[in-house]
Amino acid sequence: MSSSPQAEHHHRIDYIELPATDLSAVKRFYAAVFGWRFEDYGPDYTSFHDGRLAGGFTTELPRGAGGVLVVLYSKDLEATLARVREAGGQVVKDVFSFPGGRRFHFTDPSGNELAVWTEP
Repeated sequence: MSSSPQAEHHHRIDYIELPATDLSAVKRFYAAVFGWRFEDYGPDYTSFHDGRLAGGFTTELPRGAGGVLVVLYSKDLEATLARVREAGGQVVKDVFSFPGGRRFHFTDPSGNELAVWTEP
């Protein structure tokens, strides 16, 4: 019996979904800052692929305060910070150091808070 191609992904995060208030704004923002590709599935859902992980944005989930923090990696933190600002993201925690490196937090056009980190 051969194993499924997905067997190596057992217990790994496979897909994430985030709430969105405006799918067009979310797509413009993440394409401009991170180069993500999108595919729409009706008027209330768009999926994204960042080159490694897939996920989606939906207008059918209520956006709540707190919850899971999605953390992205950047090899050039300052350049990514500038792109977030240029694309209209709001920096909610400026660059700070932590034991594993440096990071900042931002909110996207729908108010979702994410973080970006880099090595020291």
